[in-house]
Amino acid sequence: MSSRTIVEDKKLAGTVKRFLYSQKVAPYVLVSPFIISFLIFFLVPTIQTINMSFHKVISLNSMEFIGIKNYTRLWNVHFFNAIRTNTIYTLICVCTMIPIPIILSVILNDKLIRGRNFYRSVFFIPSLTSVIVAGVSFRLIFGSLPNALFNWLLSFVGVEPVSWNMEYWPAMFIMVCLALWRVTGVYMIYFLSGLQSIPEELYESADIDGADSVKKFFHITLPLLKPTTLYVLTLVIFEGYRMFGESYVYWEENTPGDLGLTITRYIYMEAFRKNDMGFGSAIGITLLCIVMIINVIQLKSFGLFRKED
Repeated sequence: MSSRTIVEDKKLAGTVKRFLYSQKVAPYVLVSPFIISFLIFFLVPTIQTINMSFHKVISLNSMEFIGIKNYTRLWNVHFFNAIRTNTIYTLICVCTMIPIPIILSVILNDKLIRGRNFYRSVFFIPSLTSVIVAGVSFRLIFGSLPNALFNWLLSFVGVEPVSWNMEYWPAMFIMVCLALWRVTGVYMIYFLSGLQSIPEELYESADIDGADSVKKFFHITLPLLKPTTLYVLTLVIFEGYRMFGESYVYWEENTPGDLGLTITRYIYMEAFRKNDMGFGSAIGITLLCIVMIINVIQLKSFGLFRKED
């Protein structure tokens, strides 16, 4: 190799290095993995799903354009039952999966609590468990037979055995219990991170002013946890409306009165069980719009889009 070629290679390498490390180009290089994965795994599939929702999908290479007929088919009792189940489930999750992790995080953030790292691990470990594995355990715990664990415990207080997966509200209860058991630890970690960013000087000043623990919680902790709370609230709403595993693990097939039927499970039944990908795509796009509208409303109501003074 000639010396001229070596010099040219060094110049080229230097040019590439200066290009990649420049202040204008480096940010785009760093975020390029996210942009590429977003395009491949979200944007392109979403566009394809929107396209399929206006077609009757015969096969992967054969589709017949039918306009909005798939969307008009959404006006049926099964879809509205799924919307109702998801909405009630999400409301219950919002009322439980935000207050409980906040309280736990405040308790485990106290330096006087011994072994708090151990307790944090205990609450976080369920999130590592598969929803199917956990669901099988919950099916045994909340079985309909009198000798099932929970019915056996209820018998001590004189309550008759409950058919947990055959009645609407007991079914909702076991779905929420499964989700709460799995995700409480994750949301608790989020709130712990938020608590550790609150300056200790604020609590010291409150102590000097004679504020008790309750006043410090409502006047210091909660207001300063607002960004974390909004983030968790957005996650809870999103997870609530896209919930699938907690329903599927109890009811694999159609149930009387659409018991436990959720929107995502309805997509699964129509798109994969009945091989109606066009209608399943229409349900999925409708679900995406519902979640986006609800999240935009809740973010706007909390002042996220408000201009700073």
